[in-house]
Amino acid sequence: MRRLLLQNLAYSLIFLLFVSCKTYKLTDVKSVSNSEKTVENLYFSSSEDYVYKCQMDIYKNHVSGILIIKKINETTHRVAMTSDFGNKLIDFEISDSNFKLNYVLPDLDKKIVINFLKNDFQQLLKQKYPVTESFENENSKIYFSKIDKKGYYLFFSKEDNLLKQIIYTKNNKEKIDFTFDAKKHIFADSLNLRHKDFKINIKLFQITETE
Repeated sequence: MRRLLLQNLAYSLIFLLFVSCKTYKLTDVKSVSNSEKTVENLYFSSSEDYVYKCQMDIYKNHVSGILIIKKINETTHRVAMTSDFGNKLIDFEISDSNFKLNYVLPDLDKKIVINFLKNDFQQLLKQKYPVTESFENENSKIYFSKIDKKGYYLFFSKEDNLLKQIIYTKNNKEKIDFTFDAKKHIFADSLNLRHKDFKINIKLFQITETE
């Protein structure tokens, strides 16, 4: 049963490549002078293990398990996911420019699956963003970072200065919405990763908290 589910998940991804997405534009904001040259996503910056309950929904396919993220040096994280029964599903090392696959369950060993995970976690675990423009609305300070054809809108709460959301765009098209719930800068209690052009949703919920 589990093998059939994973196979369906892999096949579903193949059909998602032909869907387009809309141009992203901020609304109800005002431009402000750049007060910061660089902003950071510090949620995965500790060397301690980040352990989450993980739920992945890809169209009608649902996979759940335990996800562990560990920063192993200044540029690289190691990511491993096991099923609810403790079986290893995937294990890889990732940075902005490199990806090393240590293990993948044969049912998931499809190029499109690997590419989706590689791209999603490269964006999620990116730490430093040079600021191109700055904006604000009633609740947030918003920093836009443009790197080649990629764009990132980072929303920081005015109330507690915590990072609440990252909108990732490519060629001005919205690709992924990362929404965080956190009490401190180095650890997100929960994360919702939602693709805009595909029906893919990944949710992470805290199991153990780093100090």
